[in-house]
Amino acid sequence: MSIRMVHADGASEYAAIERIEARAETRDREAEESVRAILRDVRENGDAALRAYGLRFDGGLPAEQEVGRGALAAALDAAAPAFRGALERAAANIRRYHERQICAGYELRGEGVTLGQTVRGLARVGLYVPGGTAAYPSTVLMNGIPAKLAGVSELIMVTPPAKIGEGENARFAANPDILAAACVAGVDRLFLTGGAQAVAALAYGTESMPRVDKIVGPGNIFVATAKRLLFGRVDIEMIAGPSEILVMADAGASPAHIAADMLSQAEHDADAAAVLLTTSAETAAAAAGELERRLGGLARAEIARASLERFGLIVVCRSADEMCALADRIAPEHLEILMEDPMSYLGRIRNAGSVFCGPYAPEPLGDYFAGTNHVLPTGGSARFASPLGVYDFVKRMSYTHYTREALAAARDDIIEIAEREGLGAHADAIRARFE
Repeated sequence: MSIRMVHADGASEYAAIERIEARAETRDREAEESVRAILRDVRENGDAALRAYGLRFDGGLPAEQEVGRGALAAALDAAAPAFRGALERAAANIRRYHERQICAGYELRGEGVTLGQTVRGLARVGLYVPGGTAAYPSTVLMNGIPAKLAGVSELIMVTPPAKIGEGENARFAANPDILAAACVAGVDRLFLTGGAQAVAALAYGTESMPRVDKIVGPGNIFVATAKRLLFGRVDIEMIAGPSEILVMADAGASPAHIAADMLSQAEHDADAAAVLLTTSAETAAAAAGELERRLGGLARAEIARASLERFGLIVVCRSADEMCALADRIAPEHLEILMEDPMSYLGRIRNAGSVFCGPYAPEPLGDYFAGTNHVLPTGGSARFASPLGVYDFVKRMSYTHYTREALAAARDDIIEIAEREGLGAHADAIRARFE
């Protein structure tokens, strides 16, 4: 395995970073044509299109498309005690962290004037969760719990059915781990359908599936492209790209920790990016050696190797200030600070999705358990975007009340501005109150 290593000189490190940033540029364009056709089909043909795509892409259909809430509770009851306990403890941490994000409206009162803002949960949200062999119950918790804390009235989940058995005995059913997590997260309705067609069904509604106001959750390039194309008809949380991790490390950092953490993201996808910034050439060399050594023991070694060879990067920096500047330039999804006194660097970092401080806060802690959200901005969008939270599932509405006397006091100012803008009917709407 060969990972690219550069010594910072003000140019070569930026060229390497730009190559990583460009890795996802062609993915959406390649998928867009086929996704557009699927969206049209589902919009025009509803459930019939869903069934046709289920047969085509999944190889079969579940006995029932909708899974009843009783089946969710039964799956949780049947779960292995260790798994159920882990889910419930993780859910408690996620709730505790996200409860602090709940916000209320406000009201301002003056002489005959009342202004205010209400904050209300969205009426209906769709949650896409990958299924089958790539089943992620943590995704259910990370998306579902903030939605319910926000006051979302109805949380609709879609997930592809898993194929169980072979030949004539094969059947298509929900992954039980996903069902258990859905019960813990408070999912209201669950449908066994996946792919771009499931996203379309959530956006347009079908005979059996209700239309939602927002769609969240990860998926493959077809799912991501469908969400992007449907934005405006529905809201979405973000367009998620390939996973990323950036590790900042000094001479005292463990090369084994660095390598293990870089691999934790490289195993996701051949397009994932794992980057190390360090002030120590010795740490850089040792981490590269550890990456090679640890690769051999991974079940997903082939994927991780492709990721590291294509988009892995080690930069030997000239100072800690240079590391912080490069980290802000990259704006990574995950940032680990394996430095002496890691908390002191938080104030020097502006752009990152989630920051993990010190040797005992590895990135998977945030993926599964700590309580911070693992739905994070990718592709440099942490410059302007935030982790998923309760605030993503609410909408704000303003309101205004003026008495006649209060409007009279403001009348001349409103008319002056309206006429300056050439909008006479606006001015007349004010004058009409005093004719």
